[in-house]
Formats: sequence, structure tokens, C-alpha cells
Amino acid sequence: MIRSLVQLGAVVGVVVSLSGCSLLSTPDPVQNYRFGLPLDAPSVEGDTPAPLSVSIRRIEFPEATGDDRILGVTGTETAYIGGARWVSPASTLFDDSLKAAFANRADQIRVLGRREPGTPPLVLQVSVTTFEARYAAPGATPDVVITARAQLRSTPERQAGGAAIRPEQARSVERVFTVTQPAGENRVSAIVAAFDTATRDINTQIADWTIQSAK
Repeated sequence: MIRSLVQLGAVVGVVVSLSGCSLLSTPDPVQNYRFGLPLDAPSVEGDTPAPLSVSIRRIEFPEATGDDRILGVTGTETAYIGGARWVSPASTLFDDSLKAAFANRADQIRVLGRREPGTPPLVLQVSVTTFEARYAAPGATPDVVITARAQLRSTPERQAGGAAIRPEQARSVERVFTVTQPAGENRVSAIVAAFDTATRDINTQIADWTIQSAK
């Protein structure tokens, strides 16, 4: 089920033939998956603008897990799960999920577009450090583990009581979030479902923490 992440050795210039006919290998079929989309409809902004606004910087992701492959870890060994890919890079899907978590709180906070002019009053940087299916032993049912560090900064231009905050008054808070979600069984569909649940869970926590910290 799991292909080795690092192929040891190399075979160069090998030609296989049988009765004068070349043998061509057929690639294994690959199923695409996605994760992190909210189950509920976004909240309505209403007529009153949200009291808070934040700019979310581009998500930082480990190189080994930021693309469309699904990483499995057993002890010190790593491998990508065969026959399965994310429909988009994991970093992109995670970023979309985080924005969706804030969209579900549109009455409390508004996410500014990354190209909107001006200096945002609050800046959120999320760095994912762990995004993997972790096996206690080969063939065991894995746990999906996601760890992310969130840093919220207030910019010097933010107004407080009518006066601009000086650079030395700018505030920065951060927190590390970790979610461990057991997969129901050692099957790709169950592992993907665990990634989906864990991603929505951690991004909901980040959105709620951002709102509370900003207040």
C-alpha cells in the first residue's frame, strides 16, 4: 500500500525483452482526494461590518508534505501512500480550509484580500510543521497528526483609542496547535477522512483563537 519515499540504488540502461517483444509496465491507477472544506454554510455578514479584520499570509508547509502526495511515517521511516494523491497541493487545500473557517465567522472577523491596498490592522501567519499519517507499527491503523504554529501581529498603523500605535507598541502573540485524529482503519479512504476532520478541527481552533486574541 505504501511506496518507499526514497528509492535506494539505480538501474541504468536495462532493456527487458521476451520472444522479441518489449514489456511495458502500466502505471498504477491514482485516486485524487481533497480535505478541509467546511460542512456548514458560511455565516452571513449582515448589515453591520465585522468588528475585526485580518490579513492571512500564505501558509508555510514542510517540503515533504506541501505537494499532492500523502505522507506516512512509521518510526524513523517515511513513505508516500501509493495510489492516492491530493487533488491540489496540500498547502493550497489547507489554505482554503483556513479561509473557510474564518468565512464561517464572517459576522465577527473579515479576512482581507492579499492584494487589498493599505496596511492590515492584524496579520496572521500560520506555519504547518507536521502533516502526516503516523503508524505505530507497519500495517497498523494510523493516526493523522497535524501541528501548526500561528502568529498574530498587530501592525504599527492600527488605531487604538484614536491614536496610532507606535512600532514599539505593536503586539505579537503566538500559539502552537496540535490535532491527532485516528483513522477508522488502515485504508486510504479512512486516512483521507481523518486528514479532513483534523484539518477542519485545527483551522477552527486557529480562527477562534485569532478572534479571542484580537479582542
